[in-house]
Amino acid sequence: MSSKNLLNTFQKIGDENRTALLTYTVGGDPNADISLEIFKSIANSGADIIECGLGHGANIGDGGAIQDSTYRALSNGIKTDDVFKIIKDFKKEFEQNIIIMTYQNKIMSYGKDNFIKKCNESSVSGIICVDWPWPLNLDFANKCKASDLTFIQLLCPTTSDDRLKSILSDAHDVVYYISMLSTTGQKLKVGSEEIIKKFNQIKSISPEKKCIIGFGITQDTISDFKGTDACVVGSELCRNITSSINDGQNPATKIGQIVNDLKERLS
Repeated sequence: MSSKNLLNTFQKIGDENRTALLTYTVGGDPNADISLEIFKSIANSGADIIECGLGHGANIGDGGAIQDSTYRALSNGIKTDDVFKIIKDFKKEFEQNIIIMTYQNKIMSYGKDNFIKKCNESSVSGIICVDWPWPLNLDFANKCKASDLTFIQLLCPTTSDDRLKSILSDAHDVVYYISMLSTTGQKLKVGSEEIIKKFNQIKSISPEKKCIIGFGITQDTISDFKGTDACVVGSELCRNITSSINDGQNPATKIGQIVNDLKERLS
């Protein structure tokens, strides 16, 4: 199995009749060494796929917990190339797929072709771009596909049925359902049943595509999503990185414990 291929990973997890656990932390938070240690702790604690945030000064989709993490990373001088190095060093030891979550102007300022090239050199498997909607992202998405990178299209509760079908028709093997209209880290504003209903609608249109559910999922709610393809926890991890740092503790230890608990609750 190619360590880069997200669909292979999802198919393997599906064959094991379980839901994939994804985590999100900001690359380089609080610094490069500890961020790498956090990634390793997450992997050792059973996460299937790791989302890595690329720090952005105007991260409009992120709630307070992720903004705090981003501020720490940027304040400590973390640049895009530093994050790619963290990922590359991680991939020397671990098989878990890495997905970069970022914003359009981070990609544009780096250069679209250069960004894709660097993703390939660092063994990144996929890209989520929070503020680059379909169909405006199609040119870049096609460039990604040609380079064996999965560009993950975003769907949300207000996506019309016609638009949903169009996005899914163009989407790569994996899509991401934003479970509520909010920034990350807020309490779920809708019931889990409603989110799963939308998930089932997505799967009825494109059963072969894997759908990640994100925004608002915590230790308290994650077990509701057993039987879906995948769900991601991010803000809860970022909050605990902050509290560990404030308490003078190594955040990698606490994060590993939380990921292990999340894995058990999803099993």
